[in-house]
Parts: sequence; structure tokens; C-alpha cells
Amino acid sequence: MDQPELRDRLATAAVVVTVVAVIGVTNALAAGRGSGTGPLPGPEPAPIVMRQVGYGHAAIAVPRVWGTNVSRCGVPRRDTVLIDDPSAAGDCDLPRPEDVSSVELATAPPVGFRLDDTFMVNGVRAERSWTTCSDDDVCWGAVGLPSLKVWFRASSSRSAAEVDQILSRIAVLRDRVGVPSTQSLDSAAYADQLRRLGLKVEFRTRTSVVSKPGRLVGVSPEPGTVLAPGDAVTLTVIK
Repeated sequence: MDQPELRDRLATAAVVVTVVAVIGVTNALAAGRGSGTGPLPGPEPAPIVMRQVGYGHAAIAVPRVWGTNVSRCGVPRRDTVLIDDPSAAGDCDLPRPEDVSSVELATAPPVGFRLDDTFMVNGVRAERSWTTCSDDDVCWGAVGLPSLKVWFRASSSRSAAEVDQILSRIAVLRDRVGVPSTQSLDSAAYADQLRRLGLKVEFRTRTSVVSKPGRLVGVSPEPGTVLAPGDAVTLTVIK
């Protein structure tokens, strides 16, 4: 065997030995971790994706997986945002499920609101009602921005800390606007409010034998949706 061929065979053997050694050390380390210090660490949990809901220039961030108006008789059935909740008119005395959180948007202070503190949110004065818990382990608290006529009432059957965390995500939007509540407004007044907020208004009509002409029966996108100024909101009105 000549010298070049011998050198090639020796180099190849060295590479094989090195690879085997590395594999052996890696396996030994893995075995050591498995037997001595518990399982190998798993992947990092996926970040929670949030969405904003609000009226006008006041909004709150909630997990995107939360529903909207997932409630019965005004009682949330799972994590949800309550916006012009149509079920709230019912009265069936349902208990709140365990491990359910919610936030309700309103244009006036919620029932039981008490001014316990004031602070600033992006330069706007806010009022706070401290979080309290009832005998059925449901906790609630609220924050209002009176100058913007928006209140956020958070509640949870998890903990008071959950309520405080929800309310910490309130913001005043400078370059975005939430579709406002339709409560107590006819179609003309509501259209004027949308225009004052910088949104474009489009109309659709629907016939009805039971509703009066001019009645507002639909809004798209729905109240609470955060849009850019100039975006269109379509109102469905009885003709």
C-alpha cells in the first residue's frame, strides 16, 4: 500500500472514531438527564395572541380565543367579551361556571361602581372601582374613562388577580377607533356618532311589517370592533 492511500484510510478512520465518540457522549448526556434530572425541557409555550375591543378611542386587549357574547341571561358561559349583550335582558339566575373570565363594555358606570381611585391612561383620566369578590367566589372590578364615556367591567371566577390583569390592558387609541355601542340610539344619531369618530357610514335597507321605518337593525362590523379612521361601517335600517 502506497503512502497516499494509507493516509486516506487513516483520515477516514479518524473521522469515524470522532463521530462515534460524539454520538456516545450525546447519548450519555441524554441518558444522564433522563435518569438524574428529569425529562428534557420542552418547547416554549406559544405566546397568547391578543385582540383589541373598544368603543371610540378607548379599548381593552383580550385573548383572541375569547368569544363575544358567549352568555346566557347575561352570565358568561366561557371566557368572553360582552358587548351590547342581547342575553342580558333575561333573568334566569344562572350560576357562573368555574374558571371563566369576562369583560363587559358599557357607556355608563356599571351597577355597584364605586370611585376608589383615579389615575391616567395615555393622558386621559380614569376612575377605578377596586376588585372585590362575592360569596360565590366571583370577583369583579371596573375602570371608566368618563371623558370618553366608556367603562370596562371585568369579572372572573378564577381570582381577583385575574380581574386586575384584565383591567391593566386598557388603552386610549390615538390612531384607531372602536365601533361604538348602538344602545339608545336611532339610525340617524348613530350614523352621526360614527362620522364624528372618523368612520365612513354606508346604508343597507330591509323591509319589515313589524318595525318602524328608520329603525337600526344591524351594524357591520359589529360594535366593539377596532378599525382605522376612514373605514366603513354598514348600517342596516328598516325602510
